[in-house]
Amino acid sequence: MPTLEDEIRRLMTDETARLRAAPDLLERVVRADRGRRRRAKAAAMTACVAASVIIIGAPVAYLSGGSAGPATERATTSAVPEPPAIDDIPPARTEPENLGDLGDGRAFGHVRVGYLPKRLVWGEWSVDNGDSYTTSYFYKGDEKGSYRVQIFMYEDQAMPDIEDRIRSHREEEEGQDVTVGGRSGYQVVANVGEDGMAGTPTLFLKLNDRQWAEIMFSPVYAKEFSGADAVTTELKKIGEGLSSTL
Repeated sequence: MPTLEDEIRRLMTDETARLRAAPDLLERVVRADRGRRRRAKAAAMTACVAASVIIIGAPVAYLSGGSAGPATERATTSAVPEPPAIDDIPPARTEPENLGDLGDGRAFGHVRVGYLPKRLVWGEWSVDNGDSYTTSYFYKGDEKGSYRVQIFMYEDQAMPDIEDRIRSHREEEEGQDVTVGGRSGYQVVANVGEDGMAGTPTLFLKLNDRQWAEIMFSPVYAKEFSGADAVTTELKKIGEGLSSTL
């Protein structure tokens, strides 16, 4: 019995004989279908928590999902109609990978968290994208999906992404270079004015040649402190307490 691909190939042969369509049309259709599935998976990863809007703050999930490949070429013969999709069934929604049950959240991926401000507990939320991953912390009783402190980790192939962001902050003179526990870093209040936000106090810290950390306070959590200096002190304490397990 001929396969679906054989049948499509036969139909394409008949059509190309009459319309002179590109002979590799089938391969293009197959590549386009595969590309559509890859792009859908990447989009689901990047937007995994973007829909959450909570007064305390929803965890940010802008971890890199990898670069999409070049767009698939279209057949250039104007007489050929757009080829039908091989599979009209939309791809199933792909949930992002997570780090599993982290217990008290003090150890995740390749890092240990030695210090957290009082009352903070693991937020029972994480995203694992291989060389980049994140988790967050909130108060017991806070609404699930909210955060007060969030820590991102960037390793190996993900490091250029975070280094580009830091370079951009430097060029815009939006923050300042700092040293925390003998390690170099950069401190900035990010996202100032975006969607009415007061800004997100953020500390970038280079743990070693293969690892960067990004520590964030939600804007609402930052208001609990007496001022910017107190927030900076707590950010640096968290950074100083981070230890790599790479």
